[in-house]
Amino acid sequence: MSIGLTQILVVLVIVLLLFGSKRIRSLGSDLGKAFTGFKKEIKNNDPDRDS
Repeated sequence: MSIGLTQILVVLVIVLLLFGSKRIRSLGSDLGKAFTGFKKEIKNNDPDRDS
């Protein structure tokens, strides 16, 4: 059983109704900042890099 486009759209509409577009945008922005910081720290803590 695979997830179709219709099911994905229904879930997205429900999430939008529950949280509102402003809250989802804020969560997306926060998640993006966290992911960027995580990638930066991984790059800085590279064990192959000579110190």
